[in-house]
Amino acid sequence: MKMLIGGKWIDTKETIEVRDPYDDSLVDTVPSGGAEDIEAAVTAAEEGYRTNRNLPVHERIRVLNAAASYIESRQEEYARVIAREGSKTIREARKEASRCVDTIRISAEEARRIQGETIPFDSRPGSENRVGYYFRFPIGIVAAITPFNDPLNLVAHKVGPAVAAGNAVVVKPATVTPLSALMLAKAFDESGLPPGVLNVVTGYAAKTGDALVTDPRVRMVSFTGGAEAGEAIVRKAGLKKIGMELGSNTPVIVLEDCDLKRAVDDCVSGAFWAAGQNCIGVQRIYVEQSIYKRFETLFVSRTRAYKVGPKLEEDCDMGPMINEGEAKRIERWVDEAVKAGAKVLTGGKRRGAIYEPTVLADVPAGARVDVDEVFAPTVNLYPVKDLDEAIARANAVDFGLHAGVFTKDLNKAFKAIRELDVGGVVVNDSSDYRIDMMPFGGVKRSGLGREGIKFALQEMTEPRVVCFNLF
Repeated sequence: MKMLIGGKWIDTKETIEVRDPYDDSLVDTVPSGGAEDIEAAVTAAEEGYRTNRNLPVHERIRVLNAAASYIESRQEEYARVIAREGSKTIREARKEASRCVDTIRISAEEARRIQGETIPFDSRPGSENRVGYYFRFPIGIVAAITPFNDPLNLVAHKVGPAVAAGNAVVVKPATVTPLSALMLAKAFDESGLPPGVLNVVTGYAAKTGDALVTDPRVRMVSFTGGAEAGEAIVRKAGLKKIGMELGSNTPVIVLEDCDLKRAVDDCVSGAFWAAGQNCIGVQRIYVEQSIYKRFETLFVSRTRAYKVGPKLEEDCDMGPMINEGEAKRIERWVDEAVKAGAKVLTGGKRRGAIYEPTVLADVPAGARVDVDEVFAPTVNLYPVKDLDEAIARANAVDFGLHAGVFTKDLNKAFKAIRELDVGGVVVNDSSDYRIDMMPFGGVKRSGLGREGIKFALQEMTEPRVVCFNLF
């Protein structure tokens, strides 16, 4: 596949192989872009921005809806690419393709709701003759840097609102999963998006990242990825708007009055979806002591029933991690925890890029699997005496994206909602729940700002005040 710059599909002499992490088979090749391609893309985006900001809203809506329909009519094709280039099973990939359609359609809906309001200037003495309002205008060029774990829908979460707002965007997709982003660009190209509004440059971050985030013509950097990379971008970007979704170390609290089977099923799914490579995936589960042993037994049994294997098989529950290096990393982390006293209840073995669904108990405080983001198919179980202890331990890490709480007691649910230091609390469901219209983001090292189409549109626009002095 080729990359898209200024409405043209561009190739380069050097290419990057995109390989299936399950069997290392070649899926496709993409151009290995460099700083010169970023320069060309940003230059093209300047013209694209001038065009898009002057497009009538109904035309942006038409293009967005056409792109959504293009993907919808080819969902199976998109799903297979998602599954082949990344870690998702075909069933998981189909859900992502479907969500992408929703994301773009929501962007079309929100394009007509970019509104301002009147300002009562005469509320201050001396301003009796003044009237006015504010409206929102597009910010300009948005740099979108996207991760491997949702290679289609997380790109749509940046492209959709950027286009809806009247901006232009330069996308740098994850090097290991660039095909889905290029297929998204194909949908917009086929739908009549003017040249330069959307540009996608594929390549290694070392060759493209600094050139993109430091370019003064870029007015916003929207990044989804690891906290360390996010911090590096903030230091380099300069005076730009920054949107950061930086992952988490997600806690779930399971209280004794919960629906136990539901809690087990939802937490297993939340822990091992996309091989655990999920920023709101379940990592730490705090269970009241009175039901801990029952929960542990059911959770381990359900985990052992997970089928791990070829991603395109319909009954496959979990595929490989994104590469063998990541699987080796979590293998080291688990081994470190075990040497410090943790107990492996099931899993803990690696075959190439596949790391078995793993459940740990007795994890010592301070172990990396306890305090860092594992981004892997491992989950820790902890008994706690009550909700107060669970909340205190849930808040003890330097992340705060989502949390889950299982209880039938509304008072306890609202206590958790008030006291958990996170961006979202999900009650009686896994923390791994999100719809694409909600504000999505976290506190502490989990990020800056909010995604979700309406909220991303606020980030990607600026208010302009208009005041008339009437004589």
